[in-house]
Amino acid sequence: MAQATQALIGDSEFDRDTAVTLREPGVYDAELSAGWTIIQAVNGGYLLALLGRALGEALPHPDPFTVSAHYLTASQPGPAVIRTEVVRTGRTLSTGQASLFQYGEDGAEVERIRVLATYGDLDALPDEVRTTAQPPAIPPIEHCLGPSDSPTPIPGSSAITERLMIKLDPATIGWALGAPSGKGEMRAWFGLADGRDADPLSLLLTVDALPPTAFEMGLQGWTPTVELTTHIRCRPAPGPLRVSITTRNLAGGFLEEDAEVWDSSNRLVAQSRQLAKTSKG
Repeated sequence: MAQATQALIGDSEFDRDTAVTLREPGVYDAELSAGWTIIQAVNGGYLLALLGRALGEALPHPDPFTVSAHYLTASQPGPAVIRTEVVRTGRTLSTGQASLFQYGEDGAEVERIRVLATYGDLDALPDEVRTTAQPPAIPPIEHCLGPSDSPTPIPGSSAITERLMIKLDPATIGWALGAPSGKGEMRAWFGLADGRDADPLSLLLTVDALPPTAFEMGLQGWTPTVELTTHIRCRPAPGPLRVSITTRNLAGGFLEEDAEVWDSSNRLVAQSRQLAKTSKG
């Protein structure tokens, strides 16, 4: 559960670990923290938030509206360089691209992830909502289960779980008990463990922070992301989020994951779709 004392935005471990330092116009230095690794790899949502912060500093508009990322090579904890480019600026929207690089064993730069994103001002959007979407039906948070409740710990590094408040719907944890349902579904209450409230930047982490639906489909091993597109729909209200992820089609060794994120006021605040590759455990 999140701590009772809320961490202020800017004082959170998430903010410290996604900080970027301007080296020169369009170039930022960053340090990929080992605290956001899972199965020995840096989490893709954390990387998306890191690049999202750099683009937020490079572009004239404050909030990510849509962010599309291609994951080229696996990122490792340690130094990184982010290079940004302003593609277009307008009155209400601006578009930019960013790439994150690390040094390989031969000392040459290796591109890890490339992002194209459009930013705007969420506070300037109209209040009208017309939707047929409904928040996911999840039991009360006290009836859901976290990583520490599982008799089967995730193999390898699970450092990221110490930084997240994840309480999974019991209907989607058969995989942890050796009895996966066969359905491509994962649902959970979600927050940052230090109590920091969600904002548009942390939503980029949220869409890729739950266990993969492949677990509940009976597959072992992790599912590395090939491409991830996220839409931020509005600024989230304080309080825990509800996250629903579904997979409808696994074919040729690839699957899609569609995520919805709902805030405490029953608003759909983020959506995403990613293509991921299955791997053997």
